[in-house]
Order: sequence, then C-alpha cells, then structure tokens
Amino acid sequence: MPKTVEIADLKRIAQRRVPKMFFDYADSGAWTESTYRANEEDFRKIQLRQRVAVDMSDRTLASTMAGQAVSMPVALAPTGLTGMQHADGEMLAAQAAEEFGVPFTLSTMSICSIEDVASVTKKPFWFQLYVMRDREFIYNLIDRAKAAKCSALVLTLDLQILGQRHKDVRNGLSAPPKFTAKHIWQMATRPQWCLGMLKTERRTFRNIVGHAKGVGDLSSLGTWTDEQFDPRLSWNDVAWIKERWGGKLILKGILDVEDARMAVSTGADAIIVSNHGGRQLDGAPSSISALADIVDAVGDKIEVLFDGGIRSGQDVLKALAIGARGTFIGRAFLYGLGAGGKQGVTQALEIIRNELDVTMALCGERDVKNLDRNNLYKSGLETKPRAAAPRKKRA
Repeated sequence: MPKTVEIADLKRIAQRRVPKMFFDYADSGAWTESTYRANEEDFRKIQLRQRVAVDMSDRTLASTMAGQAVSMPVALAPTGLTGMQHADGEMLAAQAAEEFGVPFTLSTMSICSIEDVASVTKKPFWFQLYVMRDREFIYNLIDRAKAAKCSALVLTLDLQILGQRHKDVRNGLSAPPKFTAKHIWQMATRPQWCLGMLKTERRTFRNIVGHAKGVGDLSSLGTWTDEQFDPRLSWNDVAWIKERWGGKLILKGILDVEDARMAVSTGADAIIVSNHGGRQLDGAPSSISALADIVDAVGDKIEVLFDGGIRSGQDVLKALAIGARGTFIGRAFLYGLGAGGKQGVTQALEIIRNELDVTMALCGERDVKNLDRNNLYKSGLETKPRAAAPRKKRA
C-alpha cells in the first residue's frame, strides 16, 4: 500500500486498481448525481467552534451504536457488490471492522454470503435486508442471519424501485462481469484484481444463488433480481419482519420528519437518516441537511444514526454534533478495500479515527459522547441549537 493520509488518497489508488465498471458502481449516484454531490458538499458548509486553553488529555472515542459498544461511533455501511471491489471483499472488510471494534453490516446484495462472513469472524456482525416479493426467500434470509448470530437487522426502506445510475447502464454492470471486449479490457488492465478473483470462488450474489427459488445459476439470477424488489413495501411489513427477526431492528432510509415519526411507531430500535448515498431519488436533500430536523422531532424517542457523504473524521464529528448517535461509512471503506483489501479498510478506519480525535480535541472536547450543537460555529444548513441541550461543565 502506498502512503495515504486522507480518504481521497485511497480513492485515487482504488480507481487505478479496480476495473472501471465496479469502481463506477461504488462511485456513482442516480441520474444527474446532484444528491450524491450534495451529500459531500453540504458537510463543507458546517463550521466548527474552536476552543482553546481546555484540557485535551485522556480523550475517548468509545461509544455505543444500537446498544453495542464501539471503539468509535462509526460502522461500515451495507454496500452491494463489495466483493467486486476486491476478492472476498465482504469477508475482509468484516475482519477489519471486527479488529477495529466497529460494526460491519453485510448487504443482501453481497458477493460473499452470510455464511461466508460468519466463517471468518468471531463476533456478531449486522445484516441488511431488502424486502423481496418472494416472501419465503426473505423468511429464510432472516433465519440465516439469526443462525449466523447477527446482532442487528438493518431494514432498508428506500429501494422499493431501483433508481437508475447512468454509469452502471453504460458500463453494462453485472456480477460476475460479462465477457465483452470492453469488460475484458477493463479487467486486463487491472492484473492484481484479476489475480485475486482467480483465487476465489466468490464472484456472484451468494446470498441469492442456490437459496432463492428458481435461481440455481447465473442465467436465472438477472431476471430474478429485476423482478424481486417489492414496490408494495409498507410500514405494515415492518411488524412481521420485526417479529420474525426478534432482535435489534434498525430502519434505514429515513429522510423526512413524517417518516421518522412513522418509524418510531413501529417499535424499531434505531433509524438511519440516509438517502442511499444519492443512489435513489436524485434531487432529494443531502442526508446531513435532513439530520437536524429529524433529531429534533424524534431524537428523544429513538436512536438516530446517520449515513451519507462522510469522507473524513470531521464529517463524523459534525453529524454527531448535530445529534446523530452514530455514523456509517460506505464509499470511504470501499475505496480502502479497492486500494488494498483488508489493510486498506483498516487504513480508512484509522484515517477517520485520527481526524475525529484531533478535531474533537481542537473543539475543546475529550469525550465523543459529549459532542452537541454547541460545538458548531456556523452552518450553511441553518442548524440551530437544541433547546434541551444545556452546556455541560468542562474539566
């Protein structure tokens, strides 16, 4: 691994090492990508409040997310086709997260299966669920996650219909890739990636192939996935999923205050403020611009987590200061994975941790759990202080 000092370094390395179709998959948004860009750009509008002559020793980033102790309030987000950024990608990322002391969330649309990840980890990981028309498959998927001792189920609500990503259409994306002249050239120019893929048997959606009815090989997989995302998904579905699961339930894809209130009424344990990384409704607000209103509306009733646009530890701090209890990184860890496998994911986490720790100190704080809107100076997002947030005493 070349020397890296920021997530942007990992992104540049990954772009050189991962075939274009798969790098573009990770690095794209829907339609014009305006929401994808806003997720990052709106963080820059938030200014931090610098404090001086404050004891900055004995700092801690330890916290909890959905009742689980974490070394810092950052989890690896569920991302599809992770095993196409690097061979056995989900397994490597899960190991890196476990060793770092943060949660890893496996996507339904992963290349490595639930069982694959469970075979190389010692502690429980989280599993993300999409609701499909084939309810028997979903029942079995939930049961497989329970059998693997997953400690939380993340139910994604904002992918009833797939938003179009122009890059994926133009690239003819598939897993495994089609052997067109364009795809062969893309892979041939990434020999290290090819070598890794030749050494693994994990090159397709292993949570689905061999488990879903009528999907026994790759020729039937594409048709199945095109037809299976269920546009009829409603709040009523949360109840039977919650009952079937029986454990911690997190609802992902909340971007509106009314939806946040509906999420509270389901009895879920936490919500994730997210716009699916700008990959669904283009033209929707950035996740960070929606966070404050949702925290103010339901933050005293349910744990509010955050996902979307985090590329630094400073971004993590800003989300926590606005009121999130924890954050998720998606592209940031995917860049690390594409750049250097497990080592690259660890580097991404180390970069985030160091930036969060130093920024917290320069804001005059020693405990990440004490961050609040008093740590923000100005915000182009008009983030107002919470009325019920008295200033804590400083040591």
